[in-house]
Amino acid sequence: MVTLSSLYFVAVEIGLSVAGLILLLVTAFGGKKAARGVTIAAVVMLFAGVFFTFDLLTNPAYELGGDAFGGLYRMDAFGSSAKILIYLATIACLIVAPHYFKKNDAYRGEYAVLMLFGAVGMGMMVSAVDLITLYIGIELSSLASYVLASFARNDEKSSEAGLKYFILGALASGIILYGMSLVYGFAGTTNYFEIRGAFGEQFSTGALFGVVFVLAGLAFKVAAVPFHMWTPDVYEGAPTPVTAFFASAPKVAAVAMLVRIALDPFGDNPEVWQQIVIFAALASIVVGALGAIGQTSLKRLLAYSSINNVGFVLIGLAAATEAGASAVLVYLDIYVAMTIGAFVALLMLRDRDGKQLDTFDDISGLATKKPALAWCLLAIMFSLAGIPPLFGFWGKFVVFQAAVEADMIALAAIGIAASVIGAFYYLKFIKVMFFDEASEAEIADSPATHWAVLGLCTLFISPLGYLVTIWLGTLADKGASALFYII
Repeated sequence: MVTLSSLYFVAVEIGLSVAGLILLLVTAFGGKKAARGVTIAAVVMLFAGVFFTFDLLTNPAYELGGDAFGGLYRMDAFGSSAKILIYLATIACLIVAPHYFKKNDAYRGEYAVLMLFGAVGMGMMVSAVDLITLYIGIELSSLASYVLASFARNDEKSSEAGLKYFILGALASGIILYGMSLVYGFAGTTNYFEIRGAFGEQFSTGALFGVVFVLAGLAFKVAAVPFHMWTPDVYEGAPTPVTAFFASAPKVAAVAMLVRIALDPFGDNPEVWQQIVIFAALASIVVGALGAIGQTSLKRLLAYSSINNVGFVLIGLAAATEAGASAVLVYLDIYVAMTIGAFVALLMLRDRDGKQLDTFDDISGLATKKPALAWCLLAIMFSLAGIPPLFGFWGKFVVFQAAVEADMIALAAIGIAASVIGAFYYLKFIKVMFFDEASEAEIADSPATHWAVLGLCTLFISPLGYLVTIWLGTLADKGASALFYII
C-alpha cells in the first residue's frame, strides 16, 4: 500500500519520463518528420501533468500532503503549486519553439524530449526532501538545459552559450555537493526533517560552512548576485525559445528549491542564512538594474531584468515567514507570465528573411509598424517595472508587505528605492517604440501560436489579473503553510 501511494504521488514524473523515452525512440526512427508530432505529444503530456498535479493540490484527501519512498520525496501543496507553474511555462515555450527553427530547418523532436526530461528534473527539485533526491533532480534538469543552450549547432553563439553554461553549471554542482557533504557530516542524515531535528537550536561552525556552500551553489541556479555572471552570455547566445525557457521554468524550480531547503532543514535557524539571502536580494536588485542600463541587446537586457526580479523574490524568502513564502509563489506566478510574454514578443521581431531583430535600433518606431505588438510590449514592460495598475505591481507589493510584517522595514525600503532604477530601462522600451523614428527593418507576420501565447500573457498581467488575486493568494497561502507543517 505504501509503495502504491508513493507511485501515485510521483505519477506525473513517471508519466513524463516514460513519454520522454517513447518519444525519443519515435524521434530516432522518424527523424525531422516526426518533430511536430513529438512536440504535440509532449504538450499533451505536460497538460495532463498540470491537471493531475492540480487535483493533488486541491483534493481535500491530500490536504497535509504525503511522503514517498521512505521520505525521499514529498507531495505537498508547495511542490504542487511550483510544478503546475513549471509545466505551464514549459508548454508555452514548446508551443512557440517550432516556428523559430523553421527558417534553418533545424527543429528536431529531441527538443521536446529534452524539455520533458527537464520538467521531470525540475519536479524532483521542488518536491525533494532529501539531499540525494535534490541533487539527482538538479543534475537531470541541468543536463537537459546544457544541451538546449547549444541546440542550434551551426550557431557559434549557441555553442558558446552551451559550453559556458556547462562549465559554470558543473562548478555550481560541485559546490552544492560539497556543501551537502558537510551538512551530512554534521547532521548524520540527508533527510530535511531529520537535519532540522539534528541541528535544533545549535549550529556548529562546520555545519554553517555547509549551508553557505549549498546556498552559494543554489544562488548560481537562480542567477542571484554574485553568481550571476553566466546569465547575460547564456541568455544572449542560446536560441530565443530556449532563453524564454531558462528565464521561466528552471527559474521557478530553482527558487522553489531554494525556499524549501531554507525553510525545511534550516527553518529553526533562519539567522544562519537570512543575512546571505538579504545580501543576495539587494545585490541582485541593484546589479540587475544597473547592468541593464547600458545594454543594446534586448536579450541581454532581459537577462539583467531576470537577475533584478530574483532580488525581489529573495526579499520574500528573507522574511522567513509563511507570508514571505506565499509572496514568493505569487510573485513567481506573475513573473513567469511577464517573462514569457517578453521573450515571445522578441521571437515575433523577425524580418522578412527570418533574421532575428534583437536591438533597440530594430524596434525603433515599432508602434507605427506593428502597433498591437508594441502595445503588448508596453504593458509587459510597465508590469515588469511594477507600475500600477498592471499586475506586476501586485507581485512587488506582496513581497514588500511580507518584509514589513517581518519587521524588515529597512530591507523593504531599500528594495523599493532600488526598484526605481529598473524603471529607467523598461521605460526606454516605450520611448524607442513609440517616440523614435521608425527603423528601416520590415517585421514579418507572426504565427497564430505566438499571438495566442503573447495575448494570454498580456491579459494576465493587465489590470484583469487582479480578478484572480484572491484565488492565487489562497493557493499560495496553502503552499506556504505546507513548508511550516512539521511532521
